[in-house]
Amino acid sequence: MSLSKVIIVGGHGKVALRLAGLLAKTGKHAVTSIIRTESQVPDLKAVSDKIEPLILSIEDASVADFTKVFEGQEVIVWSAGAGGAGGPERTRKVDYEGAVKVYDAIETVQGAKPRLVLVSAIDVGNPDVIPPHYNDADIAMRKRVRTVIAHYMEMKYLADKDLVKRTAFKWTILRPGGLTLEPGTGKADIGRTHITTQVSRDDVALALSLLVDRPDAAGLAIDMVGGDKSVPDQVEDFIKKGETDWLG
Repeated sequence: MSLSKVIIVGGHGKVALRLAGLLAKTGKHAVTSIIRTESQVPDLKAVSDKIEPLILSIEDASVADFTKVFEGQEVIVWSAGAGGAGGPERTRKVDYEGAVKVYDAIETVQGAKPRLVLVSAIDVGNPDVIPPHYNDADIAMRKRVRTVIAHYMEMKYLADKDLVKRTAFKWTILRPGGLTLEPGTGKADIGRTHITTQVSRDDVALALSLLVDRPDAAGLAIDMVGGDKSVPDQVEDFIKKGETDWLG
């Protein structure tokens, strides 16, 4: 049986490690995780010895370096982020410029281009547009978040805005709410959600593992927060509806 080839960019992140473990466990995926340093390899192997580590710097590698790695792959998962380390300059370099570098690399792959599943964040969109389903608590949360991490939100917005204009390859965006380390429940709220409820990283990884195998989710931007409905069922329903939550 031919394995589906998946590369996770930002492979040492907490969501990425969980995702790699889920994909490796299925026996249907050949998983490569891009990490920054050799010291991160043991953490990958602790999750599964089936995960292939690849050391490549998002900041320092060229578009050509990534293109070479992406050749022959079926799905690229972007789960990278500066996480606030290094200040505004590094946030721009990773969360915006790094993402665009990956988009450019996918576009320059010869022949069949891999599909991209990108992890963004809840409420990433035009700061001047308030979604009509937001309530007062959502609006208050939005104001607090955009005060505390305004630069991060701007970089994510610029990266997402660049992506949705691309037509050379297929892409899907998952935009989870505030992330927790609580054990996953397999349940969440997906679609036109409110933004005040956090979501387990386990459940985000579960949603991503489903989207990796769903080329029919192309062109969708999907919001996800904690909730009480089945993640697989909601992903299926959202894809069937085909309604993007992108707010350009």
